[in-house]
Amino acid sequence: MNTHLIDEQNLTDSKNWVDRSLAAVWHPCTQMKHHESLPLIAITRGEGAWLYDDKGNAFLDCISSWWTNLFGHANPRINQAISKQLEKIEHVMLAGFTHAPVVELSEKLGALTQGHLGHVFYASDGASAVEIALKMSHHYWQLQGKPQKKKFVCLENSYHGETLGALAVTDVALFREAYGPLLQSVFIAPSPDSRKAKDGKSAKEIAIECADALETIFVKEHQNIAAFIIEPLVQCAGQMAMHSPEYLRRVRALCDQYEIHLIADEIAVGCGRTGKFFACEHAGIWPDFLTLSKGISGGYLPLSLSMTTEKIYRAFYRDQTAQGFLHSHSYTGNPLACAAALAALAIFESDQVLEKNIERAQDLAHAFKWAKEDTRLEHWRQQGMILAFDIKPSVLKNPSSFAREMFSASLLEGILIRPIGNTIYVMPPYILTASQTQNMAQAVQRALNRVLK
Repeated sequence: MNTHLIDEQNLTDSKNWVDRSLAAVWHPCTQMKHHESLPLIAITRGEGAWLYDDKGNAFLDCISSWWTNLFGHANPRINQAISKQLEKIEHVMLAGFTHAPVVELSEKLGALTQGHLGHVFYASDGASAVEIALKMSHHYWQLQGKPQKKKFVCLENSYHGETLGALAVTDVALFREAYGPLLQSVFIAPSPDSRKAKDGKSAKEIAIECADALETIFVKEHQNIAAFIIEPLVQCAGQMAMHSPEYLRRVRALCDQYEIHLIADEIAVGCGRTGKFFACEHAGIWPDFLTLSKGISGGYLPLSLSMTTEKIYRAFYRDQTAQGFLHSHSYTGNPLACAAALAALAIFESDQVLEKNIERAQDLAHAFKWAKEDTRLEHWRQQGMILAFDIKPSVLKNPSSFAREMFSASLLEGILIRPIGNTIYVMPPYILTASQTQNMAQAVQRALNRVLK
């Protein structure tokens, strides 16, 4: 008998973490009033792909704790790397100083881009990394004597974060409507969402049509546009809208032709989620800026970054301080977070993760074959380790509450999923066995049947 776990259980119950959290913590992306009917779950520990609550219930983490966790909770190799770094230095400011973890991580990331992107600027969260890329692009054009190039272009239904700059290039009404008066106006291009492929059209044809529509914006406004920002291949918060790599190829050519920066927001789709380490690799292109967060630290610590080219870096390399990039975060390049990221990259290499994920993606497709055949569902789609499908609107009894109902039903089946609108998706850690993947899919099916009964 594990008396330590029993003692921890009693301690957790006596402190009543849920009530205390509801009284003191403002939870993210949540209408707090909903917790009057939707119980908050107190998680006490994690192990592998599993999360455990204060009542001893286990939940398979099917969405990698908001797309962050790559190799399981309490991963011993990442734990060890952080502990080893903790014995040396926990944090030092990166202005005027440096340290081994941030240098090694920057070098490894540059090598992963085959040298196309070699300068890394660090922050803590995805939105901040997007802010950095937007600001760098705008400032670059100022330094080039083109201050009018200060507008941005984003995709319909795009999501890039919730700080004011990132929110300006986000086209999800739920997030931006309340803050509209605070936001810069942007140009919104049609999404190459493959779900638009109807009447015999292919996803590639939709991509070409949408690239042509983007060029129409570029032709008219390129003198005023600093950059175009996109989540390559999958618009994750945009209900997992997926598109053909052909769109990225055409966008890269258009950005070159019209002198517009290309920002690849790989915060959610990077680090192997799409089948390659960077989603841009599927199209054989490299952007001018690439942002990473979420999985880069293995899901352990807040870490984000924006990478850019030698050309853009050199534009800021001048005698005058004001012409440098003066953006800063107190915890920029935190050694512990960088150590976690280095451990995650080491796992990618030693365990041949990208190669094995090809098989895992096949396991995922096979396990969710039932969703292709369920007449209540549509738009089954997959890109690497991301799989999604939509509930047909005609089937939904209460569309506004479906996501919450499905979340609750999934917990009863021992899984954690968090639908986006009428879209159900899974994005699990890269450690599930074929049988665990099959069990996950069956649990999703049972939860869905609970809600749609």
